[in-house]
Amino acid sequence: MTQQSPALVAALQMVSGHQLQDNLNAAAALLQKAAEAGVKVAVLPENFAVLASDQMLPCGQQEAGSESIIRTFLAQQAKTLKVWIVGGSLPLALRPDGSVIADRVRASCLVFNDRGDEVARYDKIHLFDAQVDDAHGQYRESDTFEAGDQVVTVDTPAGRLGLAVCYDLRFPELFRALRDKGADWVCLPSAFTWKTGNAHWHALIRAR
Repeated sequence: MTQQSPALVAALQMVSGHQLQDNLNAAAALLQKAAEAGVKVAVLPENFAVLASDQMLPCGQQEAGSESIIRTFLAQQAKTLKVWIVGGSLPLALRPDGSVIADRVRASCLVFNDRGDEVARYDKIHLFDAQVDDAHGQYRESDTFEAGDQVVTVDTPAGRLGLAVCYDLRFPELFRALRDKGADWVCLPSAFTWKTGNAHWHALIRAR
């Protein structure tokens, strides 16, 4: 019996700006490169398409409707390139049960299979409300986002994937729950601040 080679996974790195189409173009180029390298699962960063806080609500409302831009982009890329895509995170003014969120959005990590089907959704549970000694000073994701409440895993060509986003990294019980649900590996699409990333990122990644 021949042993099957492990499926290649790519962590795609990009510096997103404030122009949606520019961000999608950059993501498309990285996804194309990953597909050409034989990658089976490609993971995009947190907020890869929309970065500015004041863009989250209008974008999340559009994504919740029938004329979504980012969700359609991810589905088309997955289908065209025949690659599974973990779509980092995007704002979505819609709960998993279909109810509309009026004044906030969820930070949603969507997974698309290589046919372009949305096969999983995880909404970031732990929101980043913190004082940070940097130029920004204060971060309050809860002003813009509504927290999720579901632990999510999904079977992929690289094994069962446990989904988490950025600040979730600081909360070990989530990762114990993912392990209990059979996760073989986890991904953490992130846009960590420079200050907190430099202080905590590598140590917490090793811990998880």
